[in-house]
Amino acid sequence: MATATLTASKTKVRPLDDRVLIKPSDPEEKTREGIYLPEGAKEKPMAGTVVATGPGKLNEDGKRTPVAVKKGDTVVFGKYAGTEVEIDGVKHMIVRESELLGVLE
Repeated sequence: MATATLTASKTKVRPLDDRVLIKPSDPEEKTREGIYLPEGAKEKPMAGTVVATGPGKLNEDGKRTPVAVKKGDTVVFGKYAGTEVEIDGVKHMIVRESELLGVLE
């Protein structure tokens, strides 16, 4: 997984095609039993909030298939899905729509 850094003030990112920009949820600080986790033991979050979506995948006939998720949706994605990017000091993920596993409701 690659990491990119964007360092402009109030950077706007518009994903292309069927890609989705996600702000991952914060990793768990402690277990269900109340044990606090050290930084190295925290699991990478596999859920987050959709910040922006692309216009959709371009079909062979030149029409776009709209993305099934929208801004504000909470989605689940694979552990090794997408590319991590840092936008204005905040970590985000850019993933293809096909790498999304589901929408939390």
